[in-house]
Amino acid sequence: MTSPAPELTPAQRTEIELLARGKQEKSRAMRELGLSETPEAAHALLLRSGLWPESRTPYADRLHATTQPLELPVPEFPAEARLDLTHLDAFAIDDEGNRDPDDAVGIEALGGGLTRLWVHVADVAALVPAGSDLDTAARSRGATLYLPDQTVGMLPDALVERAGLGLHETSPALSVSLDLDESGNADAVDVQLTRVRVTRLSYTQAQARLDAAEKPFVSLLRLARASRLLRESEGALSIDLPEVRIKADEHTVTITPMPKPEMRFVVQECMTLAGWGAAIFADDNHVPLPFATQDYPTREVRGEGLSSQWARRKTLARTRFQPAPGPHHGMGLDLYVQVTSPMRRYLDLVVHQQLRSFLSGGEPMPGQLMASHIAQSGLNADATRQAERLSRRHHTLRLIAAQPEREWEGVVVDKRGPQATLLIPELAFDLPLSTPAPLGSVLKVRLSDVNLPALSARARPL
Repeated sequence: MTSPAPELTPAQRTEIELLARGKQEKSRAMRELGLSETPEAAHALLLRSGLWPESRTPYADRLHATTQPLELPVPEFPAEARLDLTHLDAFAIDDEGNRDPDDAVGIEALGGGLTRLWVHVADVAALVPAGSDLDTAARSRGATLYLPDQTVGMLPDALVERAGLGLHETSPALSVSLDLDESGNADAVDVQLTRVRVTRLSYTQAQARLDAAEKPFVSLLRLARASRLLRESEGALSIDLPEVRIKADEHTVTITPMPKPEMRFVVQECMTLAGWGAAIFADDNHVPLPFATQDYPTREVRGEGLSSQWARRKTLARTRFQPAPGPHHGMGLDLYVQVTSPMRRYLDLVVHQQLRSFLSGGEPMPGQLMASHIAQSGLNADATRQAERLSRRHHTLRLIAAQPEREWEGVVVDKRGPQATLLIPELAFDLPLSTPAPLGSVLKVRLSDVNLPALSARARPL
């Protein structure tokens, strides 16, 4: 039986909350109560005392990921020459409800067996030059923070409204073009400052247009398939694990599987091609960028089941970012940069700043200075991603705790002797389990003993 929570003075509560949020390392109040001076123990006491609701998540605070919106003035776009592409169709395709459309795709028939793929990206660097207050603030965040109960932008909402593609009749963009043959080989690549006219679509809407055999979407699919085959011939890996969308508030949690229409694959492949094309352009023109590189997988994993997908993901080395180009073996590319999310990822913004400086006749940031920006923003982005992961697990456990009698179907995706990792596909949630069941087994389980501060639960096979 759990002992009743002690009465806390306002001073004790403040001290214990600071410990739970990772804002101080010690707590005399916890020590006097005979409790461990850890953030998890403080969190448990605050829950037991009713001082924090179960919806409260302390992980962003602990990891020093800010949850305050960025409020800095946003300049107007500069008056400058741009290639007018408003006569070409372009589509910003994203999940329903997306609020920061920063990339769009389109095609242009060239003849001679070539098709020009256009990937347009919001020209954020026109509003956020290197060294500006907005740039420094974005670097300190590293990335947009996506939590189940809120989104905290890397950049101000006003900038997203000004620069987002398809939010106005026409939009300034930095556009990557690749002239591709039917096998996915690039005959030419280019990067230009443009003006585009963009139609926003959800993946569902875009899939409906593909199913109706509308020409631009059919052509995009053909190019994406050819590109994917070419990359696979160079060793690219494909990992298909369950993904879910988690939304939470003080009272409820909803978890819905992410649909995977073919147009999602198309857009992902186009974004990959844009990163490859931008990297080639920069390398040809000696523009330092934060190139993304990855070593060979540590071993080959065969099979397509969930346990194989899980094992394959574990073979991947961490992506490194460096001022000089190098191969990205997981993608099957000889060089690559992330270029399509400058509103949401700081290193993408750096790519834009460097390319825009070159295109405008300026002097790009030298590699040594850029390397320091890579390191600083990387630490901050890592904290953001970790806060997201822990917060998602927290709210998933809230949903599990609310349904103690529910049966869940899990798959044994890893095995170390009697100890296993069980993946619940419906929740994209994994937890340890002691079972004699072999790898790949499908088990019915109930989940109990939810411990929010420890982010744990117990699976009991039925």
